[in-house]
Amino acid sequence: MTPNTQTIEYNDKIVRQFMLASIIWGFVGMSVGVLIASQLNFKFLNFNMEWLTFGRLRPLHTNAAIFAFVGNMMFAGVYHSTQRLVKARLASNFLSNLHFWGWQGIIVAAAVTLPFGFSRGKEYAELIWPINIAVAVIWVVFAINFFWTLGKRQEKSLYVAIWFYIATIVTVAMLYIVNHLSLPTSFTHSYPIFGGVQDALVQWWYGHNAVAFFLTTPILGIMYYYVPKAADRPVYSYRLSIVHFWSLVFIYIWAGPHHLLYTALPGWLQNLGMIFSLMLWAPSWGGMLNGLLTLRGAWHKLRTDPVLKFFAAGVTFYGMATFEGPLLSIKSVNALAHYTDWIVGHVHSGTLGWNGFMAAGMFYFLAPKLWKTKLYSVPLANMHFWLGTVGILLYVAAMWVSGITQGLMLNSLDASGALTYPNFLETVQSIRLPMLFRVFGGGLYLVGFGIMIYNLWKTIQSGQATNGSFEVETDDSSDDSVGLVGAIASPSFLYSAAVIVTSCVWMFVEGAVGLVGGLLFIATCVAAIIHFKKKSAALENWHESFLRSSMPFTALVLIAAAIGGVVQIVPLVTIDRESVTEGTIQKIYTPLELAGRDLYVSEGCYNCHSQMIRPFVSEVKRYGEYSTLGDSVYDHPYQWGSRRAGPDLARVGGKYGDDWHYTHMMDTNALSPGSNMPNYPWLAKKKTDFDALPSKIGALRSLGVPFPEATDQEIVDAAKAQAQQIASGLAERQIAVEADRQIIALIAYLQQLGKTESADNESLAATTQ
Repeated sequence: MTPNTQTIEYNDKIVRQFMLASIIWGFVGMSVGVLIASQLNFKFLNFNMEWLTFGRLRPLHTNAAIFAFVGNMMFAGVYHSTQRLVKARLASNFLSNLHFWGWQGIIVAAAVTLPFGFSRGKEYAELIWPINIAVAVIWVVFAINFFWTLGKRQEKSLYVAIWFYIATIVTVAMLYIVNHLSLPTSFTHSYPIFGGVQDALVQWWYGHNAVAFFLTTPILGIMYYYVPKAADRPVYSYRLSIVHFWSLVFIYIWAGPHHLLYTALPGWLQNLGMIFSLMLWAPSWGGMLNGLLTLRGAWHKLRTDPVLKFFAAGVTFYGMATFEGPLLSIKSVNALAHYTDWIVGHVHSGTLGWNGFMAAGMFYFLAPKLWKTKLYSVPLANMHFWLGTVGILLYVAAMWVSGITQGLMLNSLDASGALTYPNFLETVQSIRLPMLFRVFGGGLYLVGFGIMIYNLWKTIQSGQATNGSFEVETDDSSDDSVGLVGAIASPSFLYSAAVIVTSCVWMFVEGAVGLVGGLLFIATCVAAIIHFKKKSAALENWHESFLRSSMPFTALVLIAAAIGGVVQIVPLVTIDRESVTEGTIQKIYTPLELAGRDLYVSEGCYNCHSQMIRPFVSEVKRYGEYSTLGDSVYDHPYQWGSRRAGPDLARVGGKYGDDWHYTHMMDTNALSPGSNMPNYPWLAKKKTDFDALPSKIGALRSLGVPFPEATDQEIVDAAKAQAQQIASGLAERQIAVEADRQIIALIAYLQQLGKTESADNESLAATTQ
């Protein structure tokens, strides 16, 4: 070894650990997915056991798929590729091990708590507050290890994959922390600090961008590293990767409100979400084309190389999913598709097709290298590919049929203006066959995944764990990087800032000022195009210099990603909630009703029932008056839902008697023949925790919910008195149940849904006092 070179031994042990963890948890998460899909056709598979119901297992499935399967796969790919791209070993073995074991501990904690009903009641954000703190801590460990490694790098310039990893780390941290801000009431329970429409907006700012920056950007980084490696071809276009990265990071963050179209969310936010969702077509397809065209000259290898098969199909599914996403954000399409299985199919085409196939391709690529051997069986890998492909296509096609059928039936009116299908169960029965095909497609995908596990196990058995190494020359060259000030003063940043400011003025300001903003927006775009047309080489050179300094680059990424959240969220969360309630406001929950609401959240009822009636004639006729901002202004968390496997419950209060609700919860088919809803016999056996109510009401009062002043004992006594009243009424109907049972609290909550009062200032002031 010469004095100017050094040998780097990579830490591939941690890569192997994350890879194996991803495979194990992936199989667990997919198995749970097949089970809950089967529960929607075969009710008996809930087994009348509280920890195996659809409402509790569905969050387990989603969290396992996102954080356990894709999360571990992402960490494996990031750690493996980063060491080779920067020509440096991971900075700390201790931090790497802490990251791995801490993340697995979080997954185990989630796997225990979610089936037992410990949930925050927000999609993809169900984990209780102690686990969320652990997630934040381990994410910081990951960030320190990653950026420390960048600080030690021998390769001064940052390759495109590293850009996407940086965007993932800083943006996920921002999203996760803001959406999980909570006020604890006990070790296992808390309330989000945001409520009602504010909570809905923050949730889908997080929920949509968790897909963007946890399931998309890191996998794009993996695509930019592993596809060229597997194909032995350079990335198709470096310039396209620059445009792809910056436009995706900036635009994606604005699109969250498209999950709330036709809800009580203010119209300007809905329109903004739709517009930016449509804009996503360009960068998303730019990335897809960059990935697929990297295979130019190597297409013949797809016939024999399963790695390239999976990568090519995965990138194609990315293109399909990112075409369908903006399509579903168009209001007229969303009116049909939202709350239906079409959305479920869209999500799974991305998760199974994009994430799943990219993971499989990466695993098949890494295993022979990490264990210094050959892949055990190429035919088995090919079989996995075709089983997975057919499984995905069956799944997605079944969800299209099911979703469109649901949407058409639920929105259908006859010639007289009445509902064509007034009974919600008619739609449930009509989609039995596609739901069965869904199970079959998911089962095929799971079988293919099992074949991969066997193939990789045999591959590992035939080899020996080996750490890669690389001899590099030390780089003592001067640093010609561009700092943060230089980046901000560059034409690229100034043009981008001008486009953002002028477009916001154009969209949000009325009159002459808005018109001027529109004209300046057009002029800025034209000037930018002309400028960079003439000086494209200068732009590329500036960007290359900028990439030599990771911290200014990271700061600019954070600014680009944060702008959308600031513009959308700050105005809504800082406004006085009661001032936008449109004349009516929800009645404050009684202590017993609050206990029932917490049970509703714990059982995961939001996974099947919405609490948001859209302003459609069909929905008003079916469920009652359309929902307004005031209907859920004090709800922590909001429970608008995103899917209707059962009817909307926003105005179910008073629609049925207490005895109906009791019978329905004990044996759903007694009143709703053919329903998929599980029975809840344990609710008649388990006791309501009355003693927890004072701390819960105190927490909500501190968050701005105007509960009347009362001592702890008065709160408990009020809850018990209302419970006794309901139990006595049930006894008159020949239903014997003790007043302190959970079913009584749940009935109290359901009977309150939709109850509002005048929101005039005098009555509100009286309530607050």
